[in-house]
Amino acid sequence: MFGLAIRSLRRRASAFTASFLAMFLGSAIIMAFASMLDTARESGVTGPPRDTLVIMANVVGGWGLLLVVFAVTSTLTLSVRQRAAEMALLKSVGATPGQVGRMIVGEAAGLAVVAALLGIVPAMLIGRGLVWMLHDTGQVPAGVGHAFGPIALSMGIGITLVSAAGAALITARRAVRVRAAESMADAAVDTGRLSKKRIVFAVLFLFVAVDEAVVTVTLMDGKGTDAMATSGQADIFASLALALLSPAIMRGVTALLARPVRLLGGAAGDLAITTMRRRPGALASAVTPVILFVGIAVGTLFLQAAENAAMDAAGLAKDAEQKSIETLNLVVIGMVVLFAAIMLVNTLIAATAHRGREFGQTRLAGATPRQVLGSVAVESAVLTVTGVVCGTVAAVFTVVPFGLARRDTPAPDGSVWTYVGVVALAAVLTGATAYGAARRTIRVPAVEAALR
Repeated sequence: MFGLAIRSLRRRASAFTASFLAMFLGSAIIMAFASMLDTARESGVTGPPRDTLVIMANVVGGWGLLLVVFAVTSTLTLSVRQRAAEMALLKSVGATPGQVGRMIVGEAAGLAVVAALLGIVPAMLIGRGLVWMLHDTGQVPAGVGHAFGPIALSMGIGITLVSAAGAALITARRAVRVRAAESMADAAVDTGRLSKKRIVFAVLFLFVAVDEAVVTVTLMDGKGTDAMATSGQADIFASLALALLSPAIMRGVTALLARPVRLLGGAAGDLAITTMRRRPGALASAVTPVILFVGIAVGTLFLQAAENAAMDAAGLAKDAEQKSIETLNLVVIGMVVLFAAIMLVNTLIAATAHRGREFGQTRLAGATPRQVLGSVAVESAVLTVTGVVCGTVAAVFTVVPFGLARRDTPAPDGSVWTYVGVVALAAVLTGATAYGAARRTIRVPAVEAALR
């Protein structure tokens, strides 16, 4: 089945772009932060500098790994969903479930190896940038040079390969279990149903987020900077929980907004709602990076703003540990912004490019190119609003508990313009990417696109 996987990769290269980029970025991030362990080992530093390097590798790299695995699973699910008809055809001509499953895993493994090898050079550059930043903030001596060695390589390549294979196995379970007729039905209608495992993990992540928030308000009240250890993770768990529930959320949002969008949007709004009702799973894949981006960025930025306000109110200067925490927060924000932004753009491009046949059929049914673009704009607006609202809810799990524990107030200390900036960036990325991809897609003549 490895040969079949290679032929499938060649034939449907565009369907694998999002997965490949997730693996590429993931391997680069993992290797970059793992190289901090190589740096700590080869430089021989001790004390606070070594602690800073190890903490950055373990904490930031660990969260990066979780986000990477989540993104890889999401993009692989999208690529397999786009190929539901192909899977059904393979089963109808005699392919066994085991062969289809091995094909999916083989594709993922092949992509992972190439992505990890290509990620080495970017990882080295990112690692050097991290060490330079630690030099600039005085947390690591200027004489400590960046080292990229066996720890970074083994963790980057190994974890990328294992996570991709694991994500492929998870994704393949649904594809190999259903019969050929059911696969054909899935290809025609995207139900976006939540599996039991998805619901279980969503509830688990949400429970952890609530637990972290409660611990922050109770046990960590008056503990100063230490309250960051619990509150800083709550928004990540809450964002992951809402992202897992996004298919159900998108179905609910579509039902809620159907009437006003149709009234205000005219033909484009009616077309958008009709399309959104047919593809909640694809919409969920697109809204996931928006939720992660807004939730983690807003939560971490306002967390650090509250800490800065508390230090200023007390008239204290930050010590080495507090500077290290601030640096970690900034690195987390930078990593999340870069990763989520690229994944958002890539996922939207992959999802929109796959709709060429749909756009062609819609135009043949009487819709004008302007109405098709208008419907995409409406979908993008709904995705942005949904992602921003869900992300803001996730950020509350960090901002409010930390404010109560650190400042005795639930009100956020950050500037409203910080929030506006995060929302504006999410809106621009979502709208510009979807609209641009749709414009390129409808350039193909309607008859030619409909027959693809």
